[in-house]
Amino acid sequence: MMLSSARADPAERVLALGGVVTEIVYALGQGDRLVARDTTSSFPPEASDLPDVGYVRALSAEGVLSVGPDLIIAIEGSGPPETMQVLQSADIEIVTIPEGYDGDAVLEKIRVVAEALDVPEEGARLAAEVDVALGAAIAPHGSDTAPRVLFILSLQGGRIMAAGADTAAEGIIGLSGGVNAMEGFDGYQQISDEAVLLADPDVILMMDRTGDHDADTSEILTHPVLGRTSAAKNGAIVRQPGLLLLGFGPRTPEAIEALSEAFRRARG
Repeated sequence: MMLSSARADPAERVLALGGVVTEIVYALGQGDRLVARDTTSSFPPEASDLPDVGYVRALSAEGVLSVGPDLIIAIEGSGPPETMQVLQSADIEIVTIPEGYDGDAVLEKIRVVAEALDVPEEGARLAAEVDVALGAAIAPHGSDTAPRVLFILSLQGGRIMAAGADTAAEGIIGLSGGVNAMEGFDGYQQISDEAVLLADPDVILMMDRTGDHDADTSEILTHPVLGRTSAAKNGAIVRQPGLLLLGFGPRTPEAIEALSEAFRRARG
């Protein structure tokens, strides 16, 4: 946790930056303290009633300052850096929530958000509940029958942008009993046709949303490369809402359970 200034009283005008941050604030019962959120904050539905200060990685200092926050709780990577520097010099407390892609990271996010909001008891309660749910949901690792899963971030112009190592996608795939079909690179990268055919995934996983990154099932099935994979031939195309799938927040046990079941079906 990183603080840019100190305050004597609990903050009452909180800006949440990052969908998982907003989700945790509401899960802690503190949604009434929010004055604004960023574009990625899509859950719970009532969050959409809050003013939107823009995309979490492309914020303007003017837009943030216009909502008059006395506390900013920001997911790691919020920015750009020059905007965060301006905000840090504006005598507003900023708490940075560490990113991470495993069960411990989920619990740490909850604890840090709760501490920032001065509700540690609520944080401990929520973390304990989520910890139990994670323990029940996380699938066994290392099975010889674990499905190979290709996560596609986007399919614009037929070009496949896939998840490699050290990504939220790889993290949720592993917790759900699968293995990342892509190896040899970190982050999200455009991959070659040959790499897809060599990986031959059992499951294709995508975010269920609209916009530039979306591709319907027919586009996958008729894609000249994806259509030749085992996943496409068997209709093993799985979708989840982006924040649920990749947020690593209080609903992550729900995401794991749904993916685990989808992976079991894919393996027959």
